[in-house]
Amino acid sequence: MDVNYSEKIPNNVDLAGDRTLQRALEHWQPRFVDWWRSMGPEGALAHDVYLRTAVGVDREGWAQFGYVKMPDYRWGIFLTPVESGAVIGFGAHKGQPVWHDVPGEHRANLRRIIVTQGDTEPASVEQQRQLGNTCPSLYDLRNLYQINVEEGRHLWAMVYLLHRHFGRDGREEAEALLTRRSGDADNPRILGAFNEKTPDWLSFFMFTYFTDRDGKFQLCALAESGFEPLARTTQFMLTEEAHHIFVGESGVSRAIQRTCQAMNELKTDDPARLRAAGVIDLPTIQRYLNFHYSVTIDLFGADRSSNAATFYSSGLKGRYEETKRSDDHSLQDASYPLLTAVGGTLAEQQAPMLNALNEVLRDDFVKDSMGGVGRWNKVIEKAGLAQRLAVPHKAFNRRIGSFAELRVAPGGEVVSEAVWNARVDEWLPTASDRAFVASLMGRVVEPGRFASWIAPPAIGVNRQPVDFEYVRFN
Repeated sequence: MDVNYSEKIPNNVDLAGDRTLQRALEHWQPRFVDWWRSMGPEGALAHDVYLRTAVGVDREGWAQFGYVKMPDYRWGIFLTPVESGAVIGFGAHKGQPVWHDVPGEHRANLRRIIVTQGDTEPASVEQQRQLGNTCPSLYDLRNLYQINVEEGRHLWAMVYLLHRHFGRDGREEAEALLTRRSGDADNPRILGAFNEKTPDWLSFFMFTYFTDRDGKFQLCALAESGFEPLARTTQFMLTEEAHHIFVGESGVSRAIQRTCQAMNELKTDDPARLRAAGVIDLPTIQRYLNFHYSVTIDLFGADRSSNAATFYSSGLKGRYEETKRSDDHSLQDASYPLLTAVGGTLAEQQAPMLNALNEVLRDDFVKDSMGGVGRWNKVIEKAGLAQRLAVPHKAFNRRIGSFAELRVAPGGEVVSEAVWNARVDEWLPTASDRAFVASLMGRVVEPGRFASWIAPPAIGVNRQPVDFEYVRFN
């Protein structure tokens, strides 16, 4: 399915055939551009950036590369092709034809799902707004901008659904997506992790590795939806989400590689000496990992959730890789081992799987996250060093669910408030950690040069050399 670039809003949904919808979206578009100009990457409106733009949704045609000024980026509406004879794969409607329009009884829940997903997209752009001022290289600056414009396109994807399928309510929700602000005390973004600051590039890489990975799992669950336009929209979004996760994993890996190089050159693992050498010591990287991981797993919601059960039974939101699972896809009699807080301790209990679906998705995320951390450890191992990074226990530093009232160490031990207060600086980034990392964030924009704390990538973008001029400043 090629994208129609002759339209003001590029699309493959025959927008020209629905004049009312087209006018509504053309009315929303300048408001989006105004938001981008005021809340998008700071000071970058005139830059020519070597960006990837979608030209189709098939394997060969979903991207082309070229220099673009970000306000002129061709954001648009792209859905994967209609699957003839598609049926709902789970829940009470299993085996029935997918819905092409919103079923009245599911209208409120579908709107809530779409709005919550849509709200994360502009939020992350707002969180990353100032990072271009401290980029460690042109290569990294370009990757930041690519992520930013794709988050903008993902916002367009959700806004199209709201305008197309939810009438006046949808139009009002689409307007609200441009008025909330990340971290605003009076009108914050919906989910907590999207109100956290992203003040430095180590935070950015951890965010894109962990929090964009949450996005992957949420989108995979929505790609199973019985509401066919939502499923087709999120299937294409996943193609772009993979790049965001790659930027995070490779960015942390390159920081680790540079630290290990310094450790071997100086023959030390002393954080003070390594910091003096201009690299980020591994204990600090571990504390950043602990923070971003624990904040992200809260995004999956409470471990027991009647909403999750309703979404699944109604056919609105499936599980990760639903079609690859061998159960009955109704889960009425299924159970799931749920780690819960009981009397100040951790204990595993069997719970109805329908009510534990947030935890099912969270556990899939945990397993996937550990794979990347294992690859980071391979970098350390290859350098001949004994240190290792680790994912903390999933009850560590939680603010949502049954663990919110407990103090749990990274290894999984329940500790007292006094012990937590005495050792929290070992486990989570301190003010001095953040100040040190911030001190390294000098802007490096000469092609081929990289900041002292990060190694160059193995290869450039789209087979370009690493020293390619990825951003041209005007």
